[in-house]
Amino acid sequence: MNAKQLAGEKAAKFVTDGMTVGLGTGSTVYYTIQRLGEMVREGLRIRGIPTSRRTEQQAREVGIPLISFAEVSELDLTIDGADEVSSELDLIKGGGGALLREKLVAAASRRLIVVADSSKRVATLGRFPLPVEVVPFAWEVTARRVADVGCVPTRRSVDGEPFVSDNGNYILDCAFGSIPDPADRHRALKLLPGVVETGLFVGMAETVVIGSESGVSLLRR
Repeated sequence: MNAKQLAGEKAAKFVTDGMTVGLGTGSTVYYTIQRLGEMVREGLRIRGIPTSRRTEQQAREVGIPLISFAEVSELDLTIDGADEVSSELDLIKGGGGALLREKLVAAASRRLIVVADSSKRVATLGRFPLPVEVVPFAWEVTARRVADVGCVPTRRSVDGEPFVSDNGNYILDCAFGSIPDPADRHRALKLLPGVVETGLFVGMAETVVIGSESGVSLLRR
């Protein structure tokens, strides 16, 4: 069993009968959803809200009942992945392109449980380029504004075409090198016209489940 699977399956143990759960997106939480599907087939009663179309498809395939925010305003917990986890448990997310929905779901949850392998732990955020979701209209102008915050932004592309999020937006991958002040950087970016959301999740994670070759460890805020 690899480190991602160890962490993903461990996180499923936080889910108990009757919960409404936010279902994250990524290569580690994939294993959480697979395990939750097994638990549902064994009798666990839960409802899920997915953070991406990809997760929605996986959840349906494994038999997790899904609802929407038209039916509920608060979730018991969300389990999601991360691209970087700092020593303060602040996060960079959005490598899979689902950062806006991930943040909306996390913000509606009583608890955010993050799953990651040990390579995602860093002393200071910023080695991983920060995803910033922007509206397509005048994205070039928005990118110049984003650059003035202190980074080199690159519009994400797939096979030579712009990557388009589930929300119809573009993503700028912003190379900062180091982000010692994630809360301030997030606020500065959010003030810019054209910026929809950033991949900085500051003060949101309660517990981080870290998988490694030697096993699983828990980091708590």
